[in-house]
Amino acid sequence: MDSPDWFWQAVDDKPDSDYIEVEEADIHYLSWNKPSPKGLLFVHGHNAHAHWWDFIAPRYKDEYHTVAIDLSGMGDSDHRDEYSADCYAQEIKAVADAAQMSSDTILVAHSFGGLMALRAMALFPDRFKALVILDSGVKHPDDETAREPARWSQPKVYPDLEIARSRFRLQPPQTCANEYLVKHIARHSIEPIDEGFVWKFDEELNSRMKLSGDFAADLASIKKPTTLMYGELSASFSNKSALHMKTIKDDLTVLELKDAQHHLFLDQPVAFMEQLDEILSGY
Repeated sequence: MDSPDWFWQAVDDKPDSDYIEVEEADIHYLSWNKPSPKGLLFVHGHNAHAHWWDFIAPRYKDEYHTVAIDLSGMGDSDHRDEYSADCYAQEIKAVADAAQMSSDTILVAHSFGGLMALRAMALFPDRFKALVILDSGVKHPDDETAREPARWSQPKVYPDLEIARSRFRLQPPQTCANEYLVKHIARHSIEPIDEGFVWKFDEELNSRMKLSGDFAADLASIKKPTTLMYGELSASFSNKSALHMKTIKDDLTVLELKDAQHHLFLDQPVAFMEQLDEILSGY
C-alpha cells in the first residue's frame, strides 16, 4: 500500500528531542510544540518508543501540547538495573513536568504503557486530567497468562541497517496491512554499535522488571475520566476483560475499534484518530 498524504504530512512535522533525569537515568521525550493550556502525553508499549506516535501526535498540536515519552529501557532512554511500575509512573510525571505540561493533560497509553499510565494516574491523582488506555488494562482472570521465566540471551547484532530493518516484527505477533507504518517504526527502532546494529530496547528488561502494586486497585482509585479502546480482533485484550474492568470502575467508557488488532492505531490509523477525536471532545 502506498503511503497516504496524511502520513507524510504528519512525519514531516519533526518534533524537538529532549531529556530529563529520573532516578539516575536519562529519559528521552519528543515535543511537537510549545506548552499550552491543554496537553496530550503519549505512552508507548513494550519494547517500543516515542516515534510510534510520529504519525498520530501532529494531528493534535493545534489544540494540545503534544509530547511522547521513551520509557526507560526503550527507545533513546537509558537502561536500568531494575524496572518497576512505580518507577515508570515517576518517569511519566517527570516528563510532563519537564515539558511544562499543564495539569489539563490527558495520557494516551498503549499496551504495557497503559498499565504504567494507570499507575501514574493512581500515584499522582492531581497531575493529569484523564486517561485513554489502548488495548490494555486489568484482564479478566480467565484471560490472564502465567508470566514466563525470563530468558536472557545475547542481543542480536545485524551486520547492516537494511538487514536489521527487514527483521523488524510486531510483538505480540500480528499482521499489518499498513506496511508503510511498520517500516517507519522499524527505521526508528535500531541503533548502531561497534559490531553492527541492534534493537533499541533492553534485552534484559523482562528479567529486571520488579513486580509490585495492584493495577486493579489503581484502576478503582482513579477519579478522573478514563476510556478504554481495544481492538475488535485483538489477541491480547478481550471483551470479557473490558467488561471486567467495568466491574472495577463502573464509569469507565469502553470502545471497540472495528477490524483492529492489538496494535490498533497501526491497523486502523484513520479510524483510530477519528475515535480519539471523539473521546477528546468529551473531555
